[in-house]
Amino acid sequence: MHHAGGAGGGGGGGGGGGGGGGGGGGGGGGAGYGSGPQERVHQAPRSVQPDLKCPYETYQAQIPDCCAAAVAAQDPYPRPPSGYDARCYDECHPRTPYQEESYPQTTCLTELPDVAPCNGTVRLPPPCEESPSSGSSKDRRDESPRRRCRLLAPVLLLVAVLLLGGLCVPFLLQSAPATHQQRLDVIRRILTEVPLIDGHNDLPWNVRKFVHNQLGEVNLSSDLGRVDPWARSDWSHTDIPRLRAGLVGAQFWSAYVPCGAAQLNAVQLSLEQIDVIRRLAEMNAQHLTLVTSVKGLIEAHREGKIASLIGVEGGHSLGNSLGVLRTFYGLGARYLTLTHACDTSWAVCSVGETNNTQDSTPGLSEFGKAVVRELNRLGMLVDLSHVSTRTMRAALQTTRAPVIFSHSAARALCNSTRNVPDDVLRNLAKNGGVAMVPFYTYFITCNSTATIKDVIAHINHIRKVAGIDHVGIGAGFDGINFTPTGLEDVSRYPQLLATLLEDPTWTENDIKKLAGLNLLRVFAKVEQVRDEWHRAAVLPVEKISPPDNSACVYGAS
Repeated sequence: MHHAGGAGGGGGGGGGGGGGGGGGGGGGGGAGYGSGPQERVHQAPRSVQPDLKCPYETYQAQIPDCCAAAVAAQDPYPRPPSGYDARCYDECHPRTPYQEESYPQTTCLTELPDVAPCNGTVRLPPPCEESPSSGSSKDRRDESPRRRCRLLAPVLLLVAVLLLGGLCVPFLLQSAPATHQQRLDVIRRILTEVPLIDGHNDLPWNVRKFVHNQLGEVNLSSDLGRVDPWARSDWSHTDIPRLRAGLVGAQFWSAYVPCGAAQLNAVQLSLEQIDVIRRLAEMNAQHLTLVTSVKGLIEAHREGKIASLIGVEGGHSLGNSLGVLRTFYGLGARYLTLTHACDTSWAVCSVGETNNTQDSTPGLSEFGKAVVRELNRLGMLVDLSHVSTRTMRAALQTTRAPVIFSHSAARALCNSTRNVPDDVLRNLAKNGGVAMVPFYTYFITCNSTATIKDVIAHINHIRKVAGIDHVGIGAGFDGINFTPTGLEDVSRYPQLLATLLEDPTWTENDIKKLAGLNLLRVFAKVEQVRDEWHRAAVLPVEKISPPDNSACVYGAS
């Protein structure tokens, strides 16, 4: 949810949304939450942008005497098959049931058409080695003209290739898609092969704001741009016709509730928003299908449907309960954003960075680390959008699986605390995760106007710093009121990708990674870690963090 402070369009709608909702809880929400969800945009102070003192590499490497510390802690969480100091771990845990060779380190997405590489890397056979006995002493001593000709032939061939290449390169460049329409045709073909996956859309909150979760009052198959109140709102960008025009293959829908509901009825409201997402998919089954796995996502794309996934936006939705987290997972949620625009008792949000310039408090409490590890155990994506820089770093040091930023841009290009600094991007690459670039202008140019080229600048910056395997798209539509020119709604994704193809450094395979393969790889790895922990019989985390104002009193039995 990307609401700029002071934006009037969102404020008016928010009150209506809070007043809706199922039952009495929804009505209380409207009275308590005022103008609705608003995200404040802050610049990051220089004092919270230092380089990491201890960059994310291995979990044990964070501890000077890792063996002693591991034994003392009796860490019950098994490591994934890669990313750890095996020598140190094995010395500490000589009887561990996990053996490196037991679990392959790559996850091949063989189910997806035209995806031959594993994790983006094409495995080539080793080069042929010449036999040491090849040739004879007579051949080596042969100085005949024929011998000299044979030696000279490769040189002449190389010169010919270079000359031919100089003549052919201009021709090849001319044969690439020359017009924008031709590039759009290429993008349409690519998106039949690979699903376009967007990391964040706030349509469910608009359903609450505009029709109070009464799904009978909204026809998602119609053009909502012509239907009030959607047509009058700057925050509305999504319906099925525009999703189809945008060739969207999969969408993470946000189950968002305001920070004002924290420690009140946030859990109830979150359940209602998850229910809305599930019912939206059921009521529009011709176009949408609820999925909870990589396999389901790929199958939905093959069937020509839009895979609908659920992301819970904000740790305040948990009510400090890991039991609630497990319940959300059981209902289909597949990522948790650790914070929204408010701190929890266990994690720090990006808004607080300007007020805590000394960077002295930890980004995650012990309970916060337990949340991350329980997400790993469940097979649920850890989303670091909205969190503070130190929470980003703490989560990267804690997680055993790749993480995502579902809708965050590059801080180097727009100095907002909601964006990701370069040192975190480098560690994101080591973690194997992905940063999904939003379209909110205040995260792109730090003001109310932007263009497609500005969004591409962020994509290219993340590609440069973290690598092409670690960038994706998370527009944030229906939660933003300022969009770049050319990216006004969900129908415009092909325009972005076609514009990228104007750059000769962008290949079709790069476009596939950006569009969806990177997120699929991360999702598959998260599922792999879940399965490994399940085989190791890792039990659910039962750590409890009661709120300070808890009304529950446990007396002696």
